[in-house]
Order: sequence, then structure tokens, then C-alpha cells
Amino acid sequence: MSAVQMTFLPEVNEKEVKKEVIRELRKYRSLKVKFDNRKEQKEYGVVLFKSFKPIGSKDIEKIDELRVTQVERCLNISLDELERSIIEKKYLSPHNETDLDIYLDLGLKKDSYYKIKGSALMTIATSLGML
Repeated sequence: MSAVQMTFLPEVNEKEVKKEVIRELRKYRSLKVKFDNRKEQKEYGVVLFKSFKPIGSKDIEKIDELRVTQVERCLNISLDELERSIIEKKYLSPHNETDLDIYLDLGLKKDSYYKIKGSALMTIATSLGML
């Protein structure tokens, strides 16, 4: 008689999860700049650029602020130093660094780099409540 393992959690398509995390990281990067720019403009008491946002988009602004706060928390608390470095260089830097450049710069072997990067993306997904 053989034992049958029961699975209670649905299988997760890791590739799709990682793609969504990468989209969120890129969105975070632009939202972070937006809020930093807005803070500077407020400090100087000026509005430099015309807004094309529809009237009543305050709720969207609050959601975007929450998104930035939660992604920052995730990056600062959930990831270790190496994972964070990889994610920052790959997805949050204005420079288009290749995976090859990053793992050579960090002194990692190719397989180790991809394992750490994949694990970091899944950790981010978990921290953001995607999993």
C-alpha cells in the first residue's frame, strides 16, 4: 500500500509570479521618483508640470503611496543584503545592467546568481501578499 500525498494549495506558476513582481518593481521605481519630485515641488511652493490626471484621482494617489510604502518595506525587511543588491541592480537602477554584469560584479557563479534572484523575486511576491 503506497501513501498518497494530498496537496491543499494550488500550484503556482512561478514564471507568471516573477513577471508580475518585476512589473511592480518597475512601477515602484517610477512612483518613487514621482513622489520625491512632488515633495520637492511642495517644499519650494511650485508646480512645475501640468497634470493630466482626472478630477477625483485622490484615491489613486493614496493607493500609489501605499504601493511605494509597502514595496520599500518589502525591500528593506524581507530581503537579505545580497538579494537586495541583485534586485536593485537589475530592476531599480536607471542603468540597464545585464545579469552577466551583475553576477560577475558580485562575484557569483551563474547558477547561484539565478537561484538567489529567483528566490528574491518569490520572497517579494510573498511579502506583497501575491502568494
